[in-house]
Amino acid sequence: MAQEAIPEFLREKFEQQYTKKLAEKIVKGYGQERPVSLRVNTLKTDSWQVKVSLEQNGIACQEVSWSKDALVVEKVREPVLQNLKLYQDGEIYLQSLSSMLPPLIVEPMAGENILDMAAAPGGKTTQMAALSGNMASITACEKNKIRAERLQYNLEKQGAMRVCVMVTDSRKLDDFFSFDKVLLDAPCTGSGTLEVCRRDRRESFGEDLLRRSAKVQEELLLKAFKLLKPGHELVYSTCSILAEENEQVVERVLMKGKGKVIPIDYEAFSGVPFLPVQIEGTLCVCPNEWYEGFFVAKLQKTG
Repeated sequence: MAQEAIPEFLREKFEQQYTKKLAEKIVKGYGQERPVSLRVNTLKTDSWQVKVSLEQNGIACQEVSWSKDALVVEKVREPVLQNLKLYQDGEIYLQSLSSMLPPLIVEPMAGENILDMAAAPGGKTTQMAALSGNMASITACEKNKIRAERLQYNLEKQGAMRVCVMVTDSRKLDDFFSFDKVLLDAPCTGSGTLEVCRRDRRESFGEDLLRRSAKVQEELLLKAFKLLKPGHELVYSTCSILAEENEQVVERVLMKGKGKVIPIDYEAFSGVPFLPVQIEGTLCVCPNEWYEGFFVAKLQKTG
């Protein structure tokens, strides 16, 4: 990918936030062709069986140090994997490594009542179901009917049994609801992904898009705190690496007395390339040959 494919507005933002040297590293990271990564669906199988099946189909894979259920496959693209029986049976889910981080940080447990505020297409929802052994009750919101149907399809295919799909904007949920944990993987500009390099995105990516995204993110995060039980934790994430959508959103909400940051243990994610952050204890993933850009914060409701 040519560096000029990056919107100039975005390049300038990176230089302002991260320094010119780091901006160059980020742009270089966009240009890498990432191998396909997948998550083993432990509701139906285990990593050993998946690795054996891949080997029998002539597909080599690598393990990831921070998750026994994450695998990176070598020299094949998505269509090859989608033709495999273990994919069609829901034993694996094709998912970027970065997007597997938020559910691990949520740490869903059996018996918990969890809200996934922007759930489609269901990668993180089904991951939380698997991490809890199908023993957490998950409410998954998606306001778009077509995307909600895709979410429901993936839930059934993956065997995620205790998930209730609500076709609604989670900002409109009744405040009567109360959850033990919340995952808000917020809609964003996608500045951490190759999406920003598409021609239509290059032309539309600017201050107005960034401002509108941050407004929605703040509204969602405020709602998340309303629906979260006092003393309990939520995870806020985006596939953006811009502070306007990440730390600044978190700071504005916390300034309203809603909660505090719970530091994430960086050592639990050995090998993940991190960018500097403006709030200690949050993490921001730098795009490279394995990872797309991603931001994650863990917050606790104090009031």
